[in-house]
Amino acid sequence: MTRRPALRLSTLRSDLPASLVVFLVALPLCVGVAVASGVPAELGLVTGIVGGLVTGLMPGSSLQVSGPAAGLTVLVLAAVQEHGLATLGVITAAAGLLQLAMGAARLGRLFRAISVSVVQGMLAGIGLILIAGQLYALADIKGPTGGPAKLAGLPGLAADIAGDGRALAAAAIGAGTVAVLLLWPRLPARVRVVPAPLAAVAGATAVTALFDLPVARVEVAGLAGVVDLPAVGDLAALGSLGVLGTAFAFALIASAESLFSAAAVDRLHHGPRTDYDRELLAQGVGNTVCGLLGALPMTAVIVRSAANVQAGARTKASRVLHGVWLLLFAALVPAALSVIPLAALAGVLVHAGAKLVPLRSLRPLWRADRGEAAILAVTAIAIVLTNLLEGVLLGLLLAVLKSAWDTSHLQVAVTELPDGAVRVTLHGSATFLRLPRLLETLESLEGLPADRPVRLDLAGVRHLDHACRSALEQWQERHNRSGTAELLGLPA
Repeated sequence: MTRRPALRLSTLRSDLPASLVVFLVALPLCVGVAVASGVPAELGLVTGIVGGLVTGLMPGSSLQVSGPAAGLTVLVLAAVQEHGLATLGVITAAAGLLQLAMGAARLGRLFRAISVSVVQGMLAGIGLILIAGQLYALADIKGPTGGPAKLAGLPGLAADIAGDGRALAAAAIGAGTVAVLLLWPRLPARVRVVPAPLAAVAGATAVTALFDLPVARVEVAGLAGVVDLPAVGDLAALGSLGVLGTAFAFALIASAESLFSAAAVDRLHHGPRTDYDRELLAQGVGNTVCGLLGALPMTAVIVRSAANVQAGARTKASRVLHGVWLLLFAALVPAALSVIPLAALAGVLVHAGAKLVPLRSLRPLWRADRGEAAILAVTAIAIVLTNLLEGVLLGLLLAVLKSAWDTSHLQVAVTELPDGAVRVTLHGSATFLRLPRLLETLESLEGLPADRPVRLDLAGVRHLDHACRSALEQWQERHNRSGTAELLGLPA
């Protein structure tokens, strides 16, 4: 068993600088995710603070960092638009309680069994909607609601930008932000000490201030003005199937994203591995607290977690300290947010959305397994055309059907014996998925004369489901009216 490193001065020397790096990465992302979700910017900081000070202290994954995630932006925005901001806290708290129940039932490890293609399709669908929505915000233009409407309106968006000076200025700021994010990894290592999102947003803010560009900026009210504890009357919303369904979707997506992030983070370091059930409990506690504060839901986020590992973090102290820095920033200098152009945050999220779409892995996946590639594509398209929950459920259904199809291999061989009889040999799993082919073979033998019996050899069948058993018995009964059919080795 690997011992977890104790918090000592030697580890603090690594964790303290790492916490500052994570803080600088998390700051623009917390604000950007909140704005894109249709809630005050400070609520994103609240979730980041809870992710550091509450979830960060709990066992599970030592180096994984939690906070508001781009992957939930689409779902949160839809929830706020449909149920209102006051209900968001109730939904988030309910999702946290569901996560606690799943963690207590030790269901955390089961999330590792979810098809990777479904998860990639889910992230791709979220990424496409996020990109489509943030392209409007990137130009300070209010976009339509719904994934299909956003995609359909993109051709007209270019014309709107070209004909509006304010939109053109905002689009230039947003495009410049994306350009910095794309070019940053290619710069010298000494420059890349500054996290790319911070550098991009800081540069966009400086240009906006220097040229006094007429673009929209972040609106700030302070933590005291946005933290809203749910009232007793708000709990009545849980009687709505729509609210309960949204809470279930929050819990499912947040848990899946957190635990898949944990698996990715474990591959980045050689320290203690994640306890998936404890991590699910930690996420549940964090989301319950976020819900009570009326803040955004949280997940473990791979961008911040990877930055934490790469910065040399050794214990959970780094993620706890990053929460401290967020709290100090939000409490002491919240007005600093009001100089940030919204277009720059939209550019950060466009870049984050693009990273969710696995374009590089799609072609190799198509070559290796076209069925898995199809599941990925169908899941993503379904999310864009319907919603997140329905798209994921469709992807899971397709994955289960594909798995059942792949595992129900059945070989059917027809041979003629020296005595004139015909032997049909089955080998593998005889399930309803292979029933059409099996019946087609048997029905082709129904014209044989009565003196040529058909012997169906089932000795090599590993599994015979009820549908196949019933169909074989019915075929035998029908064939015996004009000939002879024997079922050999029929499982009891």
